Amino acid sequence: MRNVLIKGILTAPLLSSVCPRVPRGSSVFQALHRTLARPITFLIVLAAPGLLTCAAQSTHPASARPATASKSTASKSATKTPPAPKPLFVDVTRAAGIDFHLLCGSRDKLYIVETQCGGAAAFDYDNDGWMDILLIDGSSIEDYKAGKCHPPKLYHNNHDGTFTDVSAKSGLNFCGWSYGVAIGDYDNDGWEDVYITGYHGSALYHNNHDGTFTDVTAKAGVANPTEWGTSAAFGDYDNDGHLDLFVADYVDVDMNNLPPFGVGPFCQYRGIPVNCGPRGLKGARDRLYHNNGDGTFTDVTEKLNIDPDRYYGLGVIWLDYDKDGCLDLYVADDSSPSLLYHNNCKGGFDEVGAEAGVAYSSDGREQAGMGVDSEDYDRDGWPDIVKTNFSDDTKNLYHNDHNGEFTDMAGPAGIAAIGYPFLGFGVKFFDYDNAGWPDIFMANGHVDAQVEGQTFGVGYAERPFLFHNLKNGKFEEIAEKSGPALSKKYIGRAALTADFWNRGRLDLLFTNMDGSPVLLRNEVPSSGHWLRIKTIGHKSNRDGFGAQIEITAAGFKQYSEVRTNSSFESASDPRLHFGLGDATRIDSIVVRWPSGQIDRIGPQPADQQLTIEEGRGLVSNSASTPKSAPTR
Repeated sequence: MRNVLIKGILTAPLLSSVCPRVPRGSSVFQALHRTLARPITFLIVLAAPGLLTCAAQSTHPASARPATASKSTASKSATKTPPAPKPLFVDVTRAAGIDFHLLCGSRDKLYIVETQCGGAAAFDYDNDGWMDILLIDGSSIEDYKAGKCHPPKLYHNNHDGTFTDVSAKSGLNFCGWSYGVAIGDYDNDGWEDVYITGYHGSALYHNNHDGTFTDVTAKAGVANPTEWGTSAAFGDYDNDGHLDLFVADYVDVDMNNLPPFGVGPFCQYRGIPVNCGPRGLKGARDRLYHNNGDGTFTDVTEKLNIDPDRYYGLGVIWLDYDKDGCLDLYVADDSSPSLLYHNNCKGGFDEVGAEAGVAYSSDGREQAGMGVDSEDYDRDGWPDIVKTNFSDDTKNLYHNDHNGEFTDMAGPAGIAAIGYPFLGFGVKFFDYDNAGWPDIFMANGHVDAQVEGQTFGVGYAERPFLFHNLKNGKFEEIAEKSGPALSKKYIGRAALTADFWNRGRLDLLFTNMDGSPVLLRNEVPSSGHWLRIKTIGHKSNRDGFGAQIEITAAGFKQYSEVRTNSSFESASDPRLHFGLGDATRIDSIVVRWPSGQIDRIGPQPADQQLTIEEGRGLVSNSASTPKSAPTR
């Protein structure tokens, strides 16, 4: 704390600039202003960064006693001022070298195609062990019609807290109106590939192992040419060792004949005109592409009866909710029932969303689902589901009841009421303080720009949520207490987590409509111990997507599944991260691979990364030289 004395004549403008938090009409301001004719000394007390208090003491002899009292009062006040809490997350976007502005139509959002942009991915495209960043740009109606391109931006991690834009030489040259992204090694060559979703056309890019990518969409057969793709996810649903691809498709609209703004019953929100849809518009059918193992895919949508009613698909995640070794699929649908496809382990699915309790709200209403993620938030060994929804509705926290059914615990858990006026998109479970219990992050932001400034309590830009796990089935929302970055308002869309600095802490990145993304560095002051696991499949897919990992530390078990694609239009760090609290070692690790192979690892010290290969067990840790893993 520092006190700075400045002597001079106090004028009203100077008083306002030096003491900006003293209202001009207040008694304090008037008392100070009465001394304008006398030379005075300003006592400026710098109590904390961004916090300025001040007092004035007169140098005139007749005012000596009041001046002394004022100085004493200021000193006492300064002494009592508590230090500002250290932010849990710090915005380092610009400092890290991220220079990106998301374009998604006009700022007025007159049409539904202008509301859903903002995909993002964290992935190690060059296999140097550090997470890089891919940001998906959108377009505008004018640019789309004119054929003007807005390709994505790829940022290489420099290992020193900064990133370099390598987009120009990457070959990721998507031209159209893009929305989301999925990451996965579809050809099992050990290098991550990229799938970008778009309006009436998506694209698959093969990693060339040299920092560049090649568009192989036509050969692969995954163009999704007649649909508007949003989120997508790679997962091996038939356990043949090759990643299949699911694409959530949204609305069937004609860019040359968009529904006029504010005209019609589905173009109003709380009595004000807004963009039309999705209700009243024809839905687009989701797509499932089976990987043939030769670089091509087969569309099995109709064969497996995927999305026959053409619901409005937005969020998607592969998970094994019943732990039978076969990946199931959950789709968050907008303004229609969400869908849960149970894998029958015979190459097909049964849609069981209503029976399982995840299709509707707890009181049986259709909801406008946006983003989705899965994790075992209560450490009972079973994967639970979190889903974000439109404003005027609660978000969902579906607890897995171990019998093929879920119970929405959003109310009892403390995440329902606070989220009611907010519109959530990207959502991630992550243990931000390494306590050993998954917390929740939600990116919020409305789709209707016209709500800003209205009197009904719903905003366009909204602050995000950070729910801290209280270890008893309940959460506390602490974003506003976590620093300036999480107290600001954004028009949030995609959200992902990654350990960008390889420090054993999960960082955050979320996208912001018509603005810059937000890269938040985890600066939790008292973080616990941790373990990070990278998986390499052999009989199973090379990424190990779908592998179930259980660790035991300090007498407690934690369960998680390997994936990268979830949230909304996002891909997160595929390396599994476990917070360990005070535990300094892991007693055991069990990995159940999609192939049925089980690998067991004995005791390991905390605070390191382990690489586990199917059938070989532990092949490297952060303190040893990695053994080579075969390329299939």
